[in-house]
Amino acid sequence: MFNNLNGSYQIDLLKNKLGFDEAFNYKEEPDLKAALKRYFPQGIDIYFDNVGGEMLDAALLNMRIHGRIAVCGAVSQKDVSKPRGLYNWLNLITKRIRIEGFLQNDYLHLYPSFMEHVISNYKEGKIVYVEDMSEGLESAAAALVGIFSGKNVGKQVIRVAHE
Repeated sequence: MFNNLNGSYQIDLLKNKLGFDEAFNYKEEPDLKAALKRYFPQGIDIYFDNVGGEMLDAALLNMRIHGRIAVCGAVSQKDVSKPRGLYNWLNLITKRIRIEGFLQNDYLHLYPSFMEHVISNYKEGKIVYVEDMSEGLESAAAALVGIFSGKNVGKQVIRVAHE
């Protein structure tokens, strides 16, 4: 597994706490295609995309034959007046890549069994999580901005009162 993100703290967290094989800071990589090739010299089998744009294009160039891409978002296109199209879409054909969009609502019927599985794994210590705690309701706006600017790490929580 790998993740692309924007801070050395986050990279350390992914590799040393969350068990990722690799992680890199996409803002420090002048060439995303080359970075993916460096981290995945054999190519990518499965790519989970919630970014779109340039990152998805770079992944398309580095997919293995019969690779699969799950698409759940395109955050890179949110505030763009002129959305960026894909340039490397021909790889879908030449590498026989399957790409499919999905929404969690399609799987709500699986939620009870999912929760059983997650709770069991959490109790066994197989699932770790990270919270980014902000104090007070007055910090809510900055916390929200932090989510979309890559400043927070983990689940953003705003504590409004102490019990």
